[in-house]
Amino acid sequence: MKELPTPTLPLSQLGLPRRSLHPGSPDTHGLGLAAPAADGIEVSWACHQDEVREAQRLRHAIFAGEMGARLRTPLAGHDIDIFDDFCEHLLVRDTASREVVGTYRVLTPAQARRIGGTYSDTEFDLTRLRHLRARMVETGRACVHPQHRQGGVILALWGALAAFMQRNQLDTMVGCASIPLQHHGASGMDGAGQAAASIWNQLRDRHLAPIEFHVRPRLPLPLERFDGGLDIAPPPLIRGYLRLGAEVLGPPAWDPEFNSADLPMMLRIDKLQARYRRRFLGV
Repeated sequence: MKELPTPTLPLSQLGLPRRSLHPGSPDTHGLGLAAPAADGIEVSWACHQDEVREAQRLRHAIFAGEMGARLRTPLAGHDIDIFDDFCEHLLVRDTASREVVGTYRVLTPAQARRIGGTYSDTEFDLTRLRHLRARMVETGRACVHPQHRQGGVILALWGALAAFMQRNQLDTMVGCASIPLQHHGASGMDGAGQAAASIWNQLRDRHLAPIEFHVRPRLPLPLERFDGGLDIAPPPLIRGYLRLGAEVLGPPAWDPEFNSADLPMMLRIDKLQARYRRRFLGV
């Protein structure tokens, strides 16, 4: 199998090469950190290009097939962009079928410097987060197979992410959380805009980060056009982030390619809710 092309730059001043991001793995190469989880699933980190392709196929099925995203990709049936080769790819497999049923991609500070920024930088002006970047990881492209959305897969992903951050001395996680076009039956820009505006109005009152962490969308969702008073719950992934202790960093950006409104979110390890700290980190 072909080894991943991800550049082997150091993660931090400790001079750790990429392969040392996942020490102590029981797999034969010492790279994948395969670990059993509850409910017949297994968590691992991609070691080879074919494993990344599995994640990209799941992403394409969810984003293009389910959400209606218009993806520009060099390989049919795969969601691929310029950040993938610089990211760690977290996988959850069904232990019976060996199918990848959940995935996240993770961009470390060293790799963000290598490529020149994060995906979130393409959607938001992150100037106010510059003092966090040395220990800030970006997560994205989160998706779970429709038949595995009962909670176990996403908890397994979050647990592996928290352990990864603790192991590699990273204390801040950022990313774009999407409100899909079809959320609560929304249709077209107006429908999605009303859903996103209503969700933003709810979250800004209870979950907005302090002003020193606020960011600005590069392509703002025109909130003034929409009725923002609808009683609409946020998507499950956003609700999950908020339960962990995440904060919203500002108003949503409009992502035409993914047919979504994207909220900038941040979770700092020291803000992780106590029950999840005990569950994921054992402290």
